[in-house]
Amino acid sequence: MIDGYTPTMRDSIRRVEASRHARLQETWPMMSPAEKQEILQRFHPDYIPEGMRELRLGTAKGMRTPHELADLLEAHSSLRNTKLELSRIDLETDVLIIGGGGAGSAAALLAREQGASVLMVTKLRHGDANTMMAQGGIQAADKPTDSPAIHYLDMMGGGHFSNDPDLVEALVRDAPEAIAWLESLGCMFDKEPDGTLVTIHGGGTSRKRMHSARDYSGAEIMRTLRDEVRSYPKEITVIEFAPAMELLLDDNGSAAGAVLQNLETGEYSIVRAKTTILATGGSGRLHYQDFATTNHYGATGDGIILAYRAGADLSFLDTMQYHPTGAAYPAQIVGLLVTEKVRGLGAQVCNIHGEQFVYPRETRDVEASAIIRECTERGNGVTTPSGFVGAWLDSPMIDLIHGPGTVEKELPAMVRQFARFGLDIVKDPMLIYPTLHYQNGGVTLKPDGSTSIPNLYGAGEISGGVHGRNRLMGNSLLEVTVYGRRAGIAAGQQAQEITPGKLSLSHVAAWEKELDEAGIETDIESPLVLPDYTGRGAV
Repeated sequence: MIDGYTPTMRDSIRRVEASRHARLQETWPMMSPAEKQEILQRFHPDYIPEGMRELRLGTAKGMRTPHELADLLEAHSSLRNTKLELSRIDLETDVLIIGGGGAGSAAALLAREQGASVLMVTKLRHGDANTMMAQGGIQAADKPTDSPAIHYLDMMGGGHFSNDPDLVEALVRDAPEAIAWLESLGCMFDKEPDGTLVTIHGGGTSRKRMHSARDYSGAEIMRTLRDEVRSYPKEITVIEFAPAMELLLDDNGSAAGAVLQNLETGEYSIVRAKTTILATGGSGRLHYQDFATTNHYGATGDGIILAYRAGADLSFLDTMQYHPTGAAYPAQIVGLLVTEKVRGLGAQVCNIHGEQFVYPRETRDVEASAIIRECTERGNGVTTPSGFVGAWLDSPMIDLIHGPGTVEKELPAMVRQFARFGLDIVKDPMLIYPTLHYQNGGVTLKPDGSTSIPNLYGAGEISGGVHGRNRLMGNSLLEVTVYGRRAGIAAGQQAQEITPGKLSLSHVAAWEKELDEAGIETDIESPLVLPDYTGRGAV
């Protein structure tokens, strides 16, 4: 090893260094629409036919989705052999929020403002969520050179014009208010000396509208929201380590609460609620097609599964976000997110020869596909001692463009993360490869966060439609905030107007019957709750 790298890797780094000044003068062209479509069809995991299958039952019958998620959607209920006395209600609330990340926390705060009592339950700790893992920033068109209309066009183009236009419009219209709200709660965004908020470019954006807190934007937003939720202990109750195992419906078919399980004791609790908000996040820990993931440990698609079994409509289940820059070296952090902010600040992606091969700010799906092509078909990737193959992300370029000290100032978390393993991203590039990052599809929502099931709402990564077939950087933290707020308002207001009927799990019995009639034989039960890595390799 030489300074943490093998001699072969160090030779490649020298070629990257030798080409750096020439590449600074090089303007690599963006792909044409036809080129983008071709590379997606050939190399993006979403387009690999054998990676997915059609669902065989439920409201999304015939819809394609990864095998790993399909297995859980077509599974038995974890409660199928459990006898519960639903008349014995353990907890009662106006608004039940399932999930303790950014979306659930934003929803809790706004539901409280409507005068509702709020119960937030989460299967891990409050704040253990993909929100915490997000780094790059949050988009909002709040500068004189920008507008929600331009933000809308960027999003629609980035999503290949498949996005739900009403959901996109709601998101971009609310974005400036969401930033102002977060700042009013104490969120410490990066600022210029005169106090104006710093904004930078992201992939697929035509304007600088990315607001950030160095490279720990999600952690800062989650800190802000968590602290604010904990400021209202009388109005918002938080229960940790209590995953929802099944939604409860009433005799009218409306959402009316959930069955929780205590992870420590295994005991079940019955929660009756006037309205319920699903904010359980994504599914990256299912490791679609064996990809490493950026996701937190609890991201196993629970909310999508529970909503589907209860009869909710789903959409875009065949589209995931594979972030182009996940760590490929060292082995201990394979899959770890390397924020898109690195590319936004000017770092280029290079192959083993030190050659640039893709426009630095292509949309994530195209950028990821180009890296996969370069490392596989073209054979120009860099192989690590553990057998991973990746491309270089030339982080030292940032200091050349913006001045010495910029990397340490703008990317302190990244600097510390790689320094743990003796790697200095100020001096040397990072080795990267696409990593499973975001669930683009999920439960179909309306702009107020409501679903096809009365009194059931959703917010955050659980939803499908706003991003279409590809998400742009910074719109996940925005989705968390905007739709968390919208769902909280709608659910809080609705809770003042209804009284739940008799609680029922009849949809579970109906589901088991449908499984039998469809001839589906499986020993899998869902939700998974936590992933099982027994016998797996590094992920």
